[in-house]
Amino acid sequence: MSTKSRERAERRRTERQAIGPQATQRSARQSPYKMRLVIDEIRGKSVNEALAYLAFSKKHAARQIEKTLRSAVANAEHSSRENGTPLDVDALYVKRAVVNEGPKLKRFTPAAMGRATPIQKRTSHVEIVVGEKEGR
Repeated sequence: MSTKSRERAERRRTERQAIGPQATQRSARQSPYKMRLVIDEIRGKSVNEALAYLAFSKKHAARQIEKTLRSAVANAEHSSRENGTPLDVDALYVKRAVVNEGPKLKRFTPAAMGRATPIQKRTSHVEIVVGEKEGR
């Protein structure tokens, strides 16, 4: 590994630590619009409140987001154990929650008079960052 790539890897590692524990789910088979409806509800809430909301939500996107949120909490626990810093899981909150558009699956369906109509099956990238509330 060259020195430039080592420096780049170290810079990425420090940037990740500055952001906080995070989890990303890529190419979830749900449209970003539908995912954003759910993610907007949990942004800024405590992790326990967010998980309770997602557990009782009827939306399909809630299951995908719940998995990602649980992964972010597990990553926070792991990083605190690795660094030897204390972590109160009940003090965690959803610091940043973003849904971006992933690659589209392009398909065709038959149409009238021998034509073909394009269908775009949209996918989403979900990114959740958790942080510990100060003053607890």
